[in-house]
Amino acid sequence: MNGVISTDHIVLIVTSITVGTISRLLTLKEDYRQYPSYPNGYLIHLIAGFVAAALGAVAIPALMTKNFIAVTFLTIAIQQFRDVRKTERESLKDLENTEFAYRGDAYIDGIAKTFEARNYFALVVSLSSALTIQLIDSKSIWINIISGAVVGFIVLYVLMRFSKGKTVGDIANVREGKLEIRGSELYVDGLYITNQLGTENARNLFENEGLAVVIHPKEEHFRITLDNYGQRQAILFESTRSIGVKRYHFTRKDFEQGRIIVALVPIIHDINKLLSTIQNTPLLESVKKSDKVMNTNLMGRD
Repeated sequence: MNGVISTDHIVLIVTSITVGTISRLLTLKEDYRQYPSYPNGYLIHLIAGFVAAALGAVAIPALMTKNFIAVTFLTIAIQQFRDVRKTERESLKDLENTEFAYRGDAYIDGIAKTFEARNYFALVVSLSSALTIQLIDSKSIWINIISGAVVGFIVLYVLMRFSKGKTVGDIANVREGKLEIRGSELYVDGLYITNQLGTENARNLFENEGLAVVIHPKEEHFRITLDNYGQRQAILFESTRSIGVKRYHFTRKDFEQGRIIVALVPIIHDINKLLSTIQNTPLLESVKKSDKVMNTNLMGRD
């Protein structure tokens, strides 16, 4: 009967949508630290992932039935995913004044791009799963389902490995710094931080509860990334989100040695958690530089 979807196509579509949606769920686990409103945030992005997976799943049956017009909806989907990035960026910017420290424009842009890319993950995984089932075309439904699921998750693994960025801990050594107060001035490992400790209460806070971390680049060219204001702002933001801020938070850079200092009076006095948070702070795509590319003499002439 015309207009009735065959059992094979139903299996293909349902399997692909399921695998694609699960792939979005798995990648959400990596993102919750950067997203301020879960579980509502989970629901929003799971629905978007489901839609992306559905579009990838129906593309193959549409082509097989020569319904080429249906495939053009993929272009509409791409525009919708770009709108997801725009919405995410606007949402995070609206929340800037409510945080302990600003995320900064560079960090917000990276988060928004990440959420857009994860929807493409769901689409590509679902499309790969559907294509596999169509190519296998076994008489056994379970062989088709298992084959599609296996290939889909392999594609997801490859995409996650490809898109995985580095963290501060990959390019720098992170250790606890020694706080020192001289009058109204605060120093960490001999580096001047601020002169805002003019009151006895401020001095007592840092003496009794203050924490400081020193970030030292492992190689000289990593200073380019760590010295960037957007990267330092992201480090400070993750630090304050991790252990809170009771009063005062500073970040300074050492122009001579390339060290980055983070000093604050936290709500939770846990230096190990602070060190771990800074080590796992992602490097922003907008500030990363490839030393190999920079060393290439493209302008060399004999």
